[in-house]
Formats: sequence, structure tokens, C-alpha cells
Amino acid sequence: MQFNTSKLLSTAMGLSLTLFLVIFAGNTKASIHQSIQQQAELYVQQNAIIDTSADVNITASVIDKRIHVPKCPVPLAFEASNSNLKQTNVSVKVTCPNTNWYLFTSVQVEQTKPVVVTSETLSPGSLLTARNLYIADIPINRLRGSTYSNTEKLVGARLKRRVRPGQIINNSMLCFVCKGDKVTITAVSTGLQLKVSGIAQQDGNLGDTIRVQNAASKKTVSATVASTNVVSIQI
Repeated sequence: MQFNTSKLLSTAMGLSLTLFLVIFAGNTKASIHQSIQQQAELYVQQNAIIDTSADVNITASVIDKRIHVPKCPVPLAFEASNSNLKQTNVSVKVTCPNTNWYLFTSVQVEQTKPVVVTSETLSPGSLLTARNLYIADIPINRLRGSTYSNTEKLVGARLKRRVRPGQIINNSMLCFVCKGDKVTITAVSTGLQLKVSGIAQQDGNLGDTIRVQNAASKKTVSATVASTNVVSIQI
């Protein structure tokens, strides 16, 4: 049996060309969809309500490559409502201004902050230590009240209620000085520092002003919580 070499070569070349065109077309289509995703991310980055102190990650959803994107003679337009731009899931409308074509794509805006959370279940009165605390990146929409980004500042404080593992620590659930605690009252003046014992009459966190009774004189004074079981007054 004799083979027609020219015919075989022609067929092979035709198949190769067809495969190249399919791959090229696919890559071009993918490039258009990827470009829309990137532009949608940039639009949200420039227009969303962003907390400048947070770590931000903006990611557009993958656009289905089966969606036909027509050629647009002018740059595509991107828009979202002001209320939508405040959300974690932003719906962005993409349009070609010269045609009726449009599509909606979703852009995720993840804003997180490193905050101190508990590593285990703790009961009321539990002492916070380096072992039962750690730092985690938490979405800012979950943060309520005053939180902490440093575990060292919390060591020695006590919980006022039961907490579960992974719970965010905030001021409302703890006290650095608890009512009834024996505390050291430091009185500071120019070049002089005095220390006396006292009894806390209120719960307090760092920077709070609470009432403290001098253990010796029984006189009650207002003092600022300086650290665990230490308060200070100015004289």
C-alpha cells in the first residue's frame, strides 16, 4: 500500500493550524475576561470605603469564559452604588458605553486587622496569660469596641465573663483592676514618687479613672489605672 506523502503533510499542517487558532482564540478570550477582572478590582480599590489602618485584599470573581464580550471601541465603564461600595461583596456593573452590552461581576473586599483572641475556653475571673492568648487577622466588620493588637498588654488582666476559643478580647469583657482588688497607689510629683496600698472600689481598664480607697487612711481618691493592680494619682 502506498501513502500519499503530500496529502499527509497537508492534513497535518491543517490540523496544526486549526489547533493554533483554537488555542489563540481561547487565550485571547481569557485575556479579555482577565482584563475585566483586573479593571473591576482597580475600580473598587479606588472607590470603595477602605479603612487605611486595615490590611486590605481585593479580589474579583472569575468571569465565566463562556460569556461573550464584544469588541468595544471605547474603554469599558465600571460603576457601583455608594452603598454597595461600603460592603464586603461589591457588585460592579461593566458596560460598553457605545452599545447595550453589560455584565455584573462581584468583587470581594477583605479588610482585616491583627487583634488578640483567646486560644481556649476561659471562665469568669480567669487570668490572661501569654499561653491563652494569640493574635489573629480578623475582618474589621467583626470588631466591636476597643480591641488589642499586643498580647503583652493584656497579661495579668482578668475576665469578667466566660469566653470561647477564638473570641476577640475587648475592654467590656475584662478588668486590669477589679472591684475589691488590693492595688498599689503611686503618687507622683516632681522628683518624688510615693507608694501606698489601696482597695479598688470599681472595675477599671488601662487609662480608666476609678475610685480607690487608701488602705491606711480609709480616704477614697480618684486614680488612673496604670497597669495590672497599679493605679496612679497626681500630687
